[in-house]
Amino acid sequence: MNNIFIENLKKFRLAKGLTQEQVADKLNVNSQTVSRWECGTTLPDVLTLPELALLYEVTVDDFYKKSTVAYDNYAQRLASVYENSRDPEDFMRCRVEYEKLIKDGELSTEDKWLYGWIHMYMMNYCRDVAVEWYDKAVNDDPNDDPENYQIACMQRIWMHFLLHKENEIISELEEKAKANPDNPRDTDNLLIALIWAEKYDDAYNLFTETIKKFPDDWRMYIHGGDICKGLKKYDEALACYNKAGEIGTYFCDEMDCKAGLYEEMGEYEKAYNECMKMADIYRSRGYDVEADMTEKRAKELKNKIKK
Repeated sequence: MNNIFIENLKKFRLAKGLTQEQVADKLNVNSQTVSRWECGTTLPDVLTLPELALLYEVTVDDFYKKSTVAYDNYAQRLASVYENSRDPEDFMRCRVEYEKLIKDGELSTEDKWLYGWIHMYMMNYCRDVAVEWYDKAVNDDPNDDPENYQIACMQRIWMHFLLHKENEIISELEEKAKANPDNPRDTDNLLIALIWAEKYDDAYNLFTETIKKFPDDWRMYIHGGDICKGLKKYDEALACYNKAGEIGTYFCDEMDCKAGLYEEMGEYEKAYNECMKMADIYRSRGYDVEADMTEKRAKELKNKIKK
């Protein structure tokens, strides 16, 4: 009798997290039969062995290889499967098994780094998918859905920042703004990138020139406020936010910005009032989640007032 074969029969079953009774049920045999296989008294027949391999997610040849007996649990085996496939479904299967081990407090040091490792590779996959779909979104016609097109542009810019490619996206946006001087959205996107890069002087110069051309563009005033806030020009920032509100923003944008400005200035009561106004608007329009979040922010500000 091949001892390696017998050892693998048991080890693969345990790695899958199955009892002898569960294996017996799946193969329509009794548990004593499975026990005799693992003791070496009898062997699975030629029809049953492929079914066992499928159940344990190994090949028939694996039963005869000593080198394949390497997994302490089923999660580790699924991590190996995911390493080779990089399929998101394999990631989810592996993650589910590891969550069981975490719940039971049965993670070894190897399990802990493997759990981090599968998430690292999934993060890379998600990053690539995000880049792909942001690129697709900004290739749509901006006139079909202007608001969501602009959000897509902002998200794509932020993705470049997360990937530490801020200089690359700024150069791209500079070229685009230069090529389309009459399109406020191209300049708008460039301003966003400059603000996030904290290049406030460059952004301020661009804003003061651009606002002359687009004096009724509320987004420009929002960016102007953010730029002035970054430069500690608080009065000018507030004037920009108020102007955006007068023109009419998309959805409480100027209130949100003013709340952040007041908080930075230490004027917590004014910041609190802006948040409560926003929460009321959110609630009246059916955005209960946003209202709850804003009220939570207001509560934190109220605590600062008391101090």
